Amino acid sequence: MFYKNKKGFGLVEIIVAIGIFILFVIGIYGSIQFIYKVVFQSRLRIVENAIVNEQIELMRNLSFYDVGIENGSPAGVLQRVVTTTRNNIDFTITRTIRNIDDPFDGTIGGDPNDLSPADYKLVTIEVMCTTCDQKVPVEATTFVAPKYLEGDPTHGALFIEVFDANGHAVPQATVHIVSTSTDPAIDLTDTTDNDGMLRLVDLAEGLKAYQITVSKDGYTTDQTVASSVTVENPVKPFASVIAQSVTAVSFSIDIISTLDIVTLDTVCTPIGAVPFTLLGTKTIGTNPDVLLFDQSQVSGGDGAYAFASLVWDNYAPWFTSYDLIGAIPHLPLSLLPGAEQSATLVLGPNTDHSLIVQVLDSISEQPLSDATASINGAENQTKVTGLGTFTQTDWAGGDGQLLFSDESKYFTDSGTVDVSGNPGNIQLQLVGENYLSNGSLESSIIDLQTGVNLVEIYWEPLGQPEAVGAHAVQFQVASSNTSTPELWNYLGPDGTSGTYYNEENMTIQDGHDGDQYVRYQVSLHTDAATSTPVVSDIGITYTTSCTPPGQVYFGDITEGEYTINITKSGYQAREETIQVSGDMVFTVNMVTAQ
Repeated sequence: MFYKNKKGFGLVEIIVAIGIFILFVIGIYGSIQFIYKVVFQSRLRIVENAIVNEQIELMRNLSFYDVGIENGSPAGVLQRVVTTTRNNIDFTITRTIRNIDDPFDGTIGGDPNDLSPADYKLVTIEVMCTTCDQKVPVEATTFVAPKYLEGDPTHGALFIEVFDANGHAVPQATVHIVSTSTDPAIDLTDTTDNDGMLRLVDLAEGLKAYQITVSKDGYTTDQTVASSVTVENPVKPFASVIAQSVTAVSFSIDIISTLDIVTLDTVCTPIGAVPFTLLGTKTIGTNPDVLLFDQSQVSGGDGAYAFASLVWDNYAPWFTSYDLIGAIPHLPLSLLPGAEQSATLVLGPNTDHSLIVQVLDSISEQPLSDATASINGAENQTKVTGLGTFTQTDWAGGDGQLLFSDESKYFTDSGTVDVSGNPGNIQLQLVGENYLSNGSLESSIIDLQTGVNLVEIYWEPLGQPEAVGAHAVQFQVASSNTSTPELWNYLGPDGTSGTYYNEENMTIQDGHDGDQYVRYQVSLHTDAATSTPVVSDIGITYTTSCTPPGQVYFGDITEGEYTINITKSGYQAREETIQVSGDMVFTVNMVTAQ
């Protein structure tokens, strides 16, 4: 018997063939869909053009005085936006009608002055199917002129100019104008041209009758304000229109800004749920002043709060449950158009009267750190800008205090210093009629709450009696990241135990940077038994990541008049007198030395 070998298609071949067939079908289907879409859009355009032509014919058959928008300028019988249905498809018709002041017979306010400036009307018709995925409407423009006379001679003109923070024109800004007291009443919306201008040349006269609001997507808003109990004297009242005259008003808008605020303590730990008020400087009313921005908020649990859609301005925060110790950047917080700015506000315990002194360069307006600021009045204090400061001014409480808590106590001394004979001072002991030649005192352990970079150790008075000899007051500093190290190593400016900080070298070497706990040891010496060096104040300055630059804080001070003295190398010294009451911020601008 004879068998014939027959070979069929494999599974892979069948799958490939099916895939090719599907791609072929999808291609044909997509092409058909595209053709249908093109045909549909073409039909839409034909219908839209027909509607535009109908609208133009409607304008031509209306009385000239009826060609206008209800409650618009020019006023008329037409609605600005209407909907019509053709072939079961809805189309939106938008009409824009403007009076035109043709220069042929002069212009209003020009030479010659046209006292009837509404010469003819410009009509723009836009038609679009908003549900048909169309992006651009069909548009047509035509002119409509009166048969004999121009516009109403009892009307006037209103010119609206819109510019940004730099004085540049803002085109395509939306202008909404409302007047309920004029005849006819007005409620119209229009846009500025490429010069930032909107010229309405045929409005009914009215004294402070026109409420105007100017806006643009992504921009701030500016507007006229009605006189009221809260705003007795608006900076920008409702606009007036005078017959056969031009009223020009201007508005300023720019890109909105954001301000992110975070509240921290002096060791950079966030403080949450802090109530505060943020104030701007721009006003909407005078006598009394009414601020454009005056808003009270509460920071979040992480100490943060974000203000969105702010107008460019200078802003200042105020607190009632805390003292403001400083701000990064310095106050006021200057917010530019379109800016996304962050601000760190450093807070401390609330006191009745406090003072922040900001020291700035008079040219660059940048903060100046390492400037010495002194206040003299009911209290006398000296601090350095841009630095945190620990100070001790009294030791009369005696020794025995390991961890610093009582500001009048310390850890131990050599037994040859006197801290009580002249309270508030450290000096050598007097035995009979002679002072001992040497003595030392070791401070308590000072907890700065966070790792810091030590900057300088200083003391008062810096100058000592000539008889005690050179370097009669000397210091060493010890630091650690724990309050219980095995050994406190007291070091001098070269990082060894064999050198000392003195009046010629007060800068603390960087080997202590990053440590949280610090101690000092002061050594006194005299060359003459009849004289002793004296120390009345000891201070250590340091920086952290949240140390406000160019600023010093004087807290819990007495209300009254103070003289402020500011000195910095390379700058002329400044002296100012101020009256301190409540919580205040005072800025001093420094001029470079000649």
